[in-house]
Amino acid sequence: MTSSTISSAPETAQTWIWRDFSICYQTQGQEGAAVVLVHGFGASCGHWRKNIPVLAASCRVYAIDLIGFGGSAKPAPGTAIDYTFETWGDQIADFCREVIGTPVFLVGNSIGCIAAMQTAVDHPDLVLGVVMLNCSLRLLHDRRRAQLPWYRSMGTPILQRLLAVRWIGHTFFRLIAKPKTVRKILLQAYADSTAVSDELVDLLMRPATDLGAADVFLAFTRYSQGPLPEDLLEKLPCPALMLWGTDDPWEPIALGRDLAKFPAVQQFIPIEGAGHCPQDEAPDRVNPILQAWIQQQTESSSMKRASTME
Repeated sequence: MTSSTISSAPETAQTWIWRDFSICYQTQGQEGAAVVLVHGFGASCGHWRKNIPVLAASCRVYAIDLIGFGGSAKPAPGTAIDYTFETWGDQIADFCREVIGTPVFLVGNSIGCIAAMQTAVDHPDLVLGVVMLNCSLRLLHDRRRAQLPWYRSMGTPILQRLLAVRWIGHTFFRLIAKPKTVRKILLQAYADSTAVSDELVDLLMRPATDLGAADVFLAFTRYSQGPLPEDLLEKLPCPALMLWGTDDPWEPIALGRDLAKFPAVQQFIPIEGAGHCPQDEAPDRVNPILQAWIQQQTESSSMKRASTME
């Protein structure tokens, strides 16, 4: 069993031990509702650096690195940890119980949305509401591919089998885990190229040097099972808000709008001109929406509790 150190953690990071592994997180704010920010694939709590201080003015804010990412440990897949949404849901739930101690609002980006919903479905007593920013549609999922013509569905399984060969997979990872390549990928994902700063590239690159980072990356590229967002939305036991960058090339907003049909989704808000990570590209527009919705849900919950006590 191999795990990394937290050498890639930011200077303000704190450490929580979960299942004998180090988990990196940041926290700010002393009063108000508890809010947990959950990053997307390949990212970390630093991806919320433009949101944490603003939300902390009225909330107790926590940004956590999922196991396998950021400054958290990266144990070998399949030995002690399976990199699945059920695993990450359990991690978030235990964090809420052991570190925060109260029910929380979960805010996710990309695959972080799936992890947040998994937490709410499996641990409904811990989650007051879920905010999703450009939720991963899991377009490479086995059930998605089964709906495609055969000639369009063949490429991904072949690539996955190739990457499962360890030396091929690690060579591929070394090729993409370079600042120039990461910048090119970000320029695809971000509609606003000015948001792709050296700071952003650096915070995404740092964890790539950790022992085990390549194996975690390759394990997730082969993960074509587990829940689809609609599976979880159908069972979601709490209110949800969806925000979507209109210019996301990876998770098309036209497909994202279909998720708003589920009863748990109170509102679907397009973020005009933003790409896959609107919390980082357009924080001046995203932060007020998050603050207002969390406040509204908190007040609504307080009123319900008061009415039941009368």
